Amino acid sequence: MNPKLSNRVNQMATSATLAMAAKARELREQGKDIIGLSLGEPDFTVPNFVKNAAIQAVKDDYHSYTPVDGYGDLKQAIITKFQRDNKLTYTASQIVVSTGAKQSLANLAQVLLNEGDEVLLPAPYWVSYSDISKVAGGIPVEIPTSINSDFKVTPEALEAAITPKTKLMIYSSPCNPSGSVYSKAELRALADVLVKHPNIIVVSDEIYEHINYTEGHVSMAGFPDMYDRTVTVNGVSKAFSMTGWRIGYIGAPEYIARACNKMQGQVTSGANCIAQRATIAALQAQPSEIQYMIDAFKERRTLILGLLAEIPGIKANEPDGAFYVFPDISYYFGKTLRGKTIDNAGDFALYLLEEANVATVTGQAFGDPSCIRISYAASEEDIKEALRRIKEALA
Repeated sequence: MNPKLSNRVNQMATSATLAMAAKARELREQGKDIIGLSLGEPDFTVPNFVKNAAIQAVKDDYHSYTPVDGYGDLKQAIITKFQRDNKLTYTASQIVVSTGAKQSLANLAQVLLNEGDEVLLPAPYWVSYSDISKVAGGIPVEIPTSINSDFKVTPEALEAAITPKTKLMIYSSPCNPSGSVYSKAELRALADVLVKHPNIIVVSDEIYEHINYTEGHVSMAGFPDMYDRTVTVNGVSKAFSMTGWRIGYIGAPEYIARACNKMQGQVTSGANCIAQRATIAALQAQPSEIQYMIDAFKERRTLILGLLAEIPGIKANEPDGAFYVFPDISYYFGKTLRGKTIDNAGDFALYLLEEANVATVTGQAFGDPSCIRISYAASEEDIKEALRRIKEALA
C-alpha cells in the first residue's frame, strides 16, 4: 500500500492468472523447466487467412486513427456473425469494438455502475469481473456453486442473491474457469428469475462460444424478454488464437453502446487498425474453419481428465467447453507435503509451482477456494509431463 497512490489502485488485486504467468517466467529465467498451465491462451498459430488479411491491411496502408467504436465494415461483419451464430439481430449503433473483451467489460462497468451498486457473480467467475466492478464503485456479490452442480448457479440461488441494490449480473458460458456450459433450459430458468427484476442488466461473456463440446451455444439475449436487458460480449482471442491482437466487441441496447463509445473515446479511442482488418476476415469465416482447434481441445480434455483421475484426492468433473479443468483439491488442505503445509488453494498452486515446476492458478482468485484452474491449452506432451510431475509431487 503506497500512500502516494490512489485508494482505487491500492485496493485493486493483481490478476492472479497474470501474476502466476509472471512468476513462471521468472523461474524460467532462473533456469527452471516450468510447464505453464496457468494462462488461457491457445497454443495454435493464427489461421493463415487472418494473417493474410493483416498483411493486406499493411499493404493497403491502414495506419490512421480508427473510429472509436470500430470500422463500419468490421461492425457489419460482427452484425452478420451475431445473426449467423447466435440468431441475434443488432444494428451498427449497437456494436462497439474495443481493445479486447476485457476493455469491453471495463467499459460496461464504468457506464452502468454507481457507487454501492451490487454485481452478481455466479462463482467461480473470471478473475477480473470482481475488480473491474469494484473500480467502478460496484460491490461484487458472489453466488456460490460447487463441483456437484457442475459449477452452475440455480434459479433459487440467483433469486436469493438479488436485492434492491442489484444492478448487474456478469457470467460466462462456456465458463472461465470451470468450463461449464449453460443449456437453453438452464438459461431460461435463470431468465425467468431475472424478468421479475427489470432493473438488472445481464452481461453475457461469450468469448469461449466456439470452444463448446455440447450440441450448441445459447445466448441470453436470444430470449426476447431478455434482449433489451442483455449485453453480449465476445472477441477473437480464444476461438481464433488471436490473444495478442486485442479485439473484443459488444452487442448491446443502443443507449449502453453509445455510453461505451463515449467512455472509450476518453480512454483509448479506437482499437488497432491492422487487428481490426484481420478480425473482419476471422468473423467472415465459417466456424468450421477453426473446428480443428476445437477437436484438439476436446482430445486434450479427455487426456487431462484421465490423468487427473489417477491422482488420489483430486476430484474433477467433465467440463463442456473452454479449455480448463477446475478440480476440487480440498482433500489436501491441512496436509503437509515435503515439509510444506497446504492450508488453501493458494498454497496448493504454489506448491505445484515450486515442487512440480507446473504453473496453475488458485481457485480463490475465481471465487472458489476449494479448487485450482488448470489450462489444457497446451501440447499433449506438456499435459502428460505436467500431470506426471503433479502426481509425483502429491504422492
